[in-house]
Amino acid sequence: MLINVPETVVADALRGIAAAHPELTVDVEHRIVVRRDAPVEGKVALVSGGGSGHEPLHAGFVGPGMLAAACAGEVFTSPVPDQMVRAASAVDSGRGVLFVVKNYTGDVLNFEMAAELAEDEGVQVAKVLVDDDVAVSDSTYTAGRRGTGATLFVEKIAGAAAEEGAPLERVEAIARQVNAASRSFGVALGACTTPAKGSPTFDLPPGELELGVGIHGEPGRERRPMMTSREIADFAVDAVLEDLGGHGPVLVLVNGMGATPLLELYGFNAEVQRVLGERRVPVARTLVGNYVTSLDMAGCSVTLCRADEELLRLWDAPVRTAALRWGV
Repeated sequence: MLINVPETVVADALRGIAAAHPELTVDVEHRIVVRRDAPVEGKVALVSGGGSGHEPLHAGFVGPGMLAAACAGEVFTSPVPDQMVRAASAVDSGRGVLFVVKNYTGDVLNFEMAAELAEDEGVQVAKVLVDDDVAVSDSTYTAGRRGTGATLFVEKIAGAAAEEGAPLERVEAIARQVNAASRSFGVALGACTTPAKGSPTFDLPPGELELGVGIHGEPGRERRPMMTSREIADFAVDAVLEDLGGHGPVLVLVNGMGATPLLELYGFNAEVQRVLGERRVPVARTLVGNYVTSLDMAGCSVTLCRADEELLRLWDAPVRTAALRWGV
Protein backbone atom coordinates (compact mmCIF):
# COMPACT_ATOMS: atom_id res chain seq x y z
CA MET A 1 0.00 0.00 0.00
CA LEU A 2 1.23 3.49 -0.86
CA ILE A 3 1.10 4.91 2.68
CA ASN A 4 3.34 5.91 5.56
CA VAL A 5 1.48 4.41 8.51
CA PRO A 6 -2.23 3.60 8.83
CA GLU A 7 -2.71 6.16 11.59
CA THR A 8 -1.88 9.13 9.32
CA VAL A 9 -3.54 8.04 6.05
CA VAL A 10 -6.41 10.56 6.22
CA ALA A 11 -4.25 13.49 7.40
CA ASP A 12 -1.65 12.75 4.73
CA ALA A 13 -4.33 12.71 2.03
CA LEU A 14 -5.76 16.01 3.23
CA ARG A 15 -2.31 17.60 3.13
CA GLY A 16 -2.00 16.36 -0.43
CA ILE A 17 -5.38 17.82 -1.38
CA ALA A 18 -4.34 21.17 0.07
CA ALA A 19 -1.12 21.16 -1.94
CA ALA A 20 -2.89 20.25 -5.19
CA HIS A 21 -5.92 22.52 -4.86
CA PRO A 22 -5.20 26.03 -3.57
CA GLU A 23 -8.82 26.95 -4.37
CA LEU A 24 -9.77 24.93 -1.29
CA THR A 25 -9.19 25.64 2.39
CA VAL A 26 -8.15 22.40 4.09
CA ASP A 27 -8.19 22.13 7.87
CA VAL A 28 -6.07 19.03 8.39
CA GLU A 29 -6.41 19.06 12.18
CA HIS A 30 -10.22 19.07 12.12
CA ARG A 31 -10.44 17.22 8.78
CA ILE A 32 -12.64 19.70 6.95
CA VAL A 33 -12.38 20.83 3.33
CA VAL A 34 -14.06 24.17 2.47
CA ARG A 35 -14.32 26.18 -0.75
CA ARG A 36 -11.97 29.09 -0.27
CA ASP A 37 -14.58 31.77 -1.03
CA ALA A 38 -17.01 30.50 1.63
CA PRO A 39 -19.32 31.73 2.94
CA VAL A 40 -20.81 32.89 -0.36
CA GLU A 41 -23.18 35.77 0.29
CA GLY A 42 -26.84 35.13 -0.46
CA LYS A 43 -26.45 31.42 -1.12
CA VAL A 44 -27.42 28.20 0.64
CA ALA A 45 -24.41 26.03 1.52
CA LEU A 46 -24.26 22.27 1.02
CA VAL A 47 -22.23 20.24 3.52
CA SER A 48 -21.59 16.52 3.29
CA GLY A 49 -19.06 14.00 4.49
CA GLY A 50 -18.46 10.46 5.56
CA GLY A 51 -15.78 7.92 6.11
CA SER A 52 -12.61 8.25 4.06
CA GLY A 53 -11.84 5.64 1.43
CA HIS A 54 -14.58 6.66 -1.02
CA GLU A 55 -12.60 9.35 -2.83
CA PRO A 56 -13.24 11.58 -4.65
CA LEU A 57 -16.43 11.53 -2.54
CA HIS A 58 -16.75 13.96 -0.71
CA ALA A 59 -13.79 16.34 -0.68
CA GLY A 60 -13.38 16.05 -4.43
CA PHE A 61 -16.82 17.61 -4.89
CA VAL A 62 -16.20 20.80 -2.92
CA GLY A 63 -16.37 23.93 -5.03
CA PRO A 64 -18.68 26.18 -7.06
CA GLY A 65 -21.74 24.27 -8.21
CA MET A 66 -21.53 21.49 -5.63
CA LEU A 67 -20.52 21.33 -1.97
CA ALA A 68 -19.44 24.23 0.19
CA ALA A 69 -17.68 21.90 2.62
CA ALA A 70 -16.92 18.25 3.31
CA CYS A 71 -16.01 16.45 6.53
CA ALA A 72 -13.64 13.47 6.42
CA GLY A 73 -13.92 10.65 8.93
CA GLU A 74 -11.45 7.86 9.46
CA VAL A 75 -11.50 5.12 6.82
CA PHE A 76 -15.07 3.78 6.58
CA THR A 77 -15.96 5.67 9.78
CA SER A 78 -18.32 8.61 10.11
CA PRO A 79 -16.98 12.07 10.91
CA VAL A 80 -18.04 13.42 14.29
CA PRO A 81 -20.63 16.14 15.03
CA ASP A 82 -18.01 18.73 16.00
CA GLN A 83 -16.55 18.54 12.48
CA MET A 84 -19.96 19.03 10.91
CA VAL A 85 -20.84 21.98 13.14
CA ARG A 86 -17.48 23.61 12.41
CA ALA A 87 -18.04 23.11 8.67
CA ALA A 88 -21.59 24.47 8.80
CA SER A 89 -20.48 27.56 10.70
CA ALA A 90 -17.64 28.17 8.23
CA VAL A 91 -19.90 28.18 5.16
CA ASP A 92 -23.21 29.61 6.41
CA SER A 93 -24.03 32.95 4.78
CA GLY A 94 -27.27 33.35 6.72
CA ARG A 95 -29.32 31.54 4.05
CA GLY A 96 -29.00 28.14 5.72
CA VAL A 97 -27.10 24.89 5.28
CA LEU A 98 -28.22 21.60 3.71
CA PHE A 99 -26.63 18.44 5.11
CA VAL A 100 -26.38 15.66 2.50
CA VAL A 101 -26.24 12.41 4.46
CA LYS A 102 -25.66 8.89 3.13
CA ASN A 103 -27.81 6.30 4.89
CA TYR A 104 -25.27 4.72 7.21
CA THR A 105 -26.04 4.55 10.91
CA GLY A 106 -23.04 6.56 12.13
CA ASP A 107 -23.49 9.26 9.50
CA VAL A 108 -27.20 9.63 10.25
CA LEU A 109 -26.78 9.87 14.02
CA ASN A 110 -23.83 12.27 13.87
CA PHE A 111 -25.37 14.58 11.27
CA GLU A 112 -28.62 14.71 13.28
CA MET A 113 -26.69 15.68 16.40
CA ALA A 114 -24.69 18.22 14.41
CA ALA A 115 -27.87 19.78 13.02
CA GLU A 116 -29.19 20.32 16.54
CA LEU A 117 -25.89 21.83 17.70
CA ALA A 118 -25.62 24.08 14.64
CA GLU A 119 -29.15 25.36 15.09
CA ASP A 120 -28.32 26.17 18.72
CA GLU A 121 -25.59 28.41 17.27
CA GLY A 122 -28.07 30.15 14.97
CA VAL A 123 -27.44 28.19 11.75
CA GLN A 124 -30.59 27.07 9.92
CA VAL A 125 -30.11 23.44 8.87
CA ALA A 126 -32.03 21.07 6.62
CA LYS A 127 -31.10 17.44 5.93
CA VAL A 128 -31.57 15.02 3.05
CA LEU A 129 -30.92 11.30 3.36
CA VAL A 130 -29.50 9.44 0.36
CA ASP A 131 -30.70 5.82 0.23
CA ASP A 132 -30.54 4.66 -3.37
CA ASP A 133 -29.07 1.14 -3.21
CA VAL A 134 -31.62 -1.45 -4.40
CA ALA A 135 -29.39 -4.44 -3.61
CA VAL A 136 -30.49 -4.70 0.02
CA SER A 137 -33.02 -3.08 2.33
CA ASP A 138 -30.70 -3.31 5.34
CA SER A 139 -27.08 -4.08 6.15
CA THR A 140 -24.52 -4.04 8.93
CA TYR A 141 -24.05 -0.30 8.46
CA THR A 142 -27.61 0.86 7.80
CA ALA A 143 -31.21 0.97 8.85
CA GLY A 144 -32.80 0.75 5.43
CA ARG A 145 -31.20 1.16 2.04
CA ARG A 146 -27.59 2.24 1.71
CA GLY A 147 -26.53 5.56 0.22
CA THR A 148 -24.21 5.11 -2.75
CA GLY A 149 -23.88 6.57 -6.27
CA ALA A 150 -26.92 8.85 -6.10
CA THR A 151 -24.96 10.97 -3.61
CA LEU A 152 -23.12 12.46 -6.58
CA PHE A 153 -26.40 13.29 -8.36
CA VAL A 154 -27.83 14.90 -5.21
CA GLU A 155 -24.73 16.98 -4.52
CA LYS A 156 -24.38 18.16 -8.13
CA ILE A 157 -28.02 19.00 -8.84
CA ALA A 158 -28.88 20.50 -5.45
CA GLY A 159 -25.53 22.29 -5.50
CA ALA A 160 -26.44 23.91 -8.81
CA ALA A 161 -29.75 25.09 -7.37
CA ALA A 162 -27.92 26.60 -4.40
CA GLU A 163 -25.42 28.27 -6.73
CA GLU A 164 -28.34 29.96 -8.50
CA GLY A 165 -29.55 31.43 -5.22
CA ALA A 166 -32.52 29.13 -4.54
CA PRO A 167 -33.78 29.28 -0.92
CA LEU A 168 -33.07 26.45 1.51
CA GLU A 169 -36.55 24.94 1.21
CA ARG A 170 -36.19 24.70 -2.57
CA VAL A 171 -32.66 23.28 -2.45
CA GLU A 172 -33.83 20.66 0.05
CA ALA A 173 -36.85 19.76 -2.11
CA ILE A 174 -34.67 19.31 -5.20
CA ALA A 175 -32.23 17.12 -3.27
CA ARG A 176 -35.10 14.93 -2.07
CA GLN A 177 -36.52 14.75 -5.59
CA VAL A 178 -33.18 13.57 -6.97
CA ASN A 179 -32.80 10.92 -4.30
CA ALA A 180 -36.34 9.66 -4.85
CA ALA A 181 -35.69 9.43 -8.59
CA SER A 182 -32.40 7.52 -8.25
CA ARG A 183 -31.48 3.86 -7.78
CA SER A 184 -28.11 2.04 -7.70
CA PHE A 185 -26.68 -1.47 -7.83
CA GLY A 186 -23.05 -2.47 -7.17
CA VAL A 187 -20.93 -5.50 -8.04
CA ALA A 188 -17.62 -6.57 -6.48
CA LEU A 189 -15.05 -8.54 -8.45
CA GLY A 190 -12.55 -8.37 -5.60
CA ALA A 191 -12.47 -7.22 -1.98
CA CYS A 192 -10.95 -3.97 -0.74
CA THR A 193 -8.08 -3.67 1.73
CA THR A 194 -8.22 -1.13 4.57
CA PRO A 195 -4.94 0.48 5.69
CA ALA A 196 -5.46 -0.63 9.30
CA LYS A 197 -6.10 -4.28 8.46
CA GLY A 198 -3.74 -4.63 5.52
CA SER A 199 -5.67 -7.58 4.10
CA PRO A 200 -8.97 -8.03 2.22
CA THR A 201 -12.03 -7.04 4.24
CA PHE A 202 -14.02 -10.07 3.09
CA ASP A 203 -13.36 -13.39 1.42
CA LEU A 204 -14.18 -13.50 -2.27
CA PRO A 205 -12.63 -16.62 -3.82
CA PRO A 206 -11.08 -16.41 -7.29
CA GLY A 207 -13.62 -16.90 -10.04
CA GLU A 208 -16.53 -15.50 -8.01
CA LEU A 209 -18.23 -12.12 -7.68
CA GLU A 210 -20.62 -10.46 -5.22
CA LEU A 211 -23.83 -9.05 -6.67
CA GLY A 212 -25.15 -6.06 -4.75
CA VAL A 213 -22.05 -5.28 -2.72
CA GLY A 214 -21.93 -2.13 -0.57
CA ILE A 215 -19.22 0.52 -0.65
CA HIS A 216 -17.73 -0.82 2.60
CA GLY A 217 -17.63 -4.38 1.32
CA GLU A 218 -20.97 -5.31 2.86
CA PRO A 219 -22.54 -8.38 1.25
CA GLY A 220 -25.30 -7.98 -1.29
CA ARG A 221 -27.93 -10.22 -2.82
CA GLU A 222 -25.85 -13.25 -3.74
CA ARG A 223 -22.47 -14.62 -4.71
CA ARG A 224 -22.06 -16.21 -8.14
CA PRO A 225 -19.39 -17.61 -10.43
CA MET A 226 -17.72 -14.88 -12.48
CA MET A 227 -19.98 -13.31 -15.12
CA THR A 228 -19.20 -11.39 -18.30
CA SER A 229 -19.61 -7.64 -18.54
CA ARG A 230 -22.72 -8.25 -20.65
CA GLU A 231 -24.26 -10.53 -18.03
CA ILE A 232 -23.48 -8.15 -15.17
CA ALA A 233 -25.04 -5.23 -17.06
CA ASP A 234 -28.21 -7.23 -17.72
CA PHE A 235 -28.52 -8.17 -14.04
CA ALA A 236 -27.62 -4.75 -12.56
CA VAL A 237 -29.66 -2.56 -14.90
CA ASP A 238 -32.72 -4.78 -14.65
CA ALA A 239 -32.47 -4.71 -10.83
CA VAL A 240 -32.36 -0.90 -10.92
CA LEU A 241 -35.17 -0.48 -13.43
CA GLU A 242 -37.43 -2.94 -11.64
CA ASP A 243 -37.26 -0.78 -8.53
CA LEU A 244 -37.04 2.63 -10.19
CA GLY A 245 -40.19 2.50 -12.28
CA GLY A 246 -41.50 5.53 -14.10
CA HIS A 247 -40.86 6.78 -17.60
CA GLY A 248 -38.68 9.35 -19.28
CA PRO A 249 -34.94 9.95 -19.71
CA VAL A 250 -32.29 8.98 -17.19
CA LEU A 251 -28.95 10.22 -16.01
CA VAL A 252 -26.49 7.32 -16.00
CA LEU A 253 -23.51 6.92 -13.67
CA VAL A 254 -21.21 3.99 -14.43
CA ASN A 255 -18.98 4.12 -11.39
CA GLY A 256 -15.75 2.31 -10.61
CA MET A 257 -15.14 1.01 -7.10
CA GLY A 258 -11.48 2.01 -7.12
CA ALA A 259 -9.46 -0.69 -8.87
CA THR A 260 -11.34 -1.25 -12.13
CA PRO A 261 -9.56 0.38 -15.09
CA LEU A 262 -11.36 2.86 -17.31
CA LEU A 263 -10.90 0.50 -20.26
CA GLU A 264 -13.19 -1.97 -18.49
CA LEU A 265 -15.58 0.69 -17.21
CA TYR A 266 -16.14 2.06 -20.70
CA GLY A 267 -16.69 -1.45 -21.99
CA PHE A 268 -19.21 -2.01 -19.20
CA ASN A 269 -20.88 1.28 -20.07
CA ALA A 270 -21.40 0.02 -23.61
CA GLU A 271 -23.30 -2.94 -22.16
CA VAL A 272 -25.31 -0.70 -19.81
CA GLN A 273 -26.31 1.48 -22.75
CA ARG A 274 -27.27 -1.64 -24.71
CA VAL A 275 -29.59 -2.82 -21.94
CA LEU A 276 -31.20 0.59 -21.58
CA GLY A 277 -31.74 0.71 -25.33
CA GLU A 278 -33.34 -2.73 -25.31
CA ARG A 279 -35.59 -1.63 -22.45
CA ARG A 280 -36.45 1.56 -24.38
CA VAL A 281 -35.12 3.84 -21.67
CA PRO A 282 -33.81 7.11 -23.17
CA VAL A 283 -30.42 8.22 -21.87
CA ALA A 284 -30.02 11.97 -21.33
CA ARG A 285 -26.48 12.10 -19.91
CA THR A 286 -23.77 9.59 -18.99
CA LEU A 287 -20.85 9.86 -16.57
CA VAL A 288 -18.18 7.13 -16.42
CA GLY A 289 -15.33 6.91 -13.91
CA ASN A 290 -14.30 6.44 -10.29
CA TYR A 291 -16.51 8.76 -8.22
CA VAL A 292 -17.88 6.78 -5.25
CA THR A 293 -15.20 4.23 -4.51
CA SER A 294 -14.29 1.64 -1.90
CA LEU A 295 -10.51 1.97 -1.58
CA ASP A 296 -8.99 -0.60 -3.96
CA MET A 297 -12.09 -2.72 -4.56
CA ALA A 298 -12.40 -4.20 -8.03
CA GLY A 299 -15.93 -3.74 -9.28
CA CYS A 300 -18.48 -1.23 -10.45
CA SER A 301 -21.90 0.21 -9.80
CA VAL A 302 -24.71 1.58 -11.93
CA THR A 303 -26.87 4.53 -10.84
CA LEU A 304 -29.86 5.78 -12.81
CA CYS A 305 -31.82 8.95 -12.09
CA ARG A 306 -35.11 9.85 -13.78
CA ALA A 307 -34.49 13.44 -14.77
CA ASP A 308 -37.04 16.00 -15.95
CA GLU A 309 -36.04 19.17 -17.83
CA GLU A 310 -35.32 21.10 -14.64
CA LEU A 311 -33.05 18.41 -13.21
CA LEU A 312 -31.22 18.13 -16.53
CA ARG A 313 -30.72 21.89 -16.62
CA LEU A 314 -29.25 21.83 -13.13
CA TRP A 315 -27.07 18.82 -14.00
CA ASP A 316 -25.67 20.73 -16.98
CA ALA A 317 -25.02 23.89 -14.92
CA PRO A 318 -21.36 24.86 -14.47
CA VAL A 319 -19.39 23.05 -11.78
CA ARG A 320 -15.78 23.55 -10.67
CA THR A 321 -14.44 21.01 -8.20
CA ALA A 322 -11.36 18.82 -8.00
CA ALA A 323 -13.17 15.77 -9.38
CA LEU A 324 -16.04 17.19 -11.44
CA ARG A 325 -15.70 20.15 -13.75
CA TRP A 326 -17.60 21.44 -16.76
CA GLY A 327 -19.15 24.59 -18.16
CA VAL A 328 -16.41 26.83 -16.76
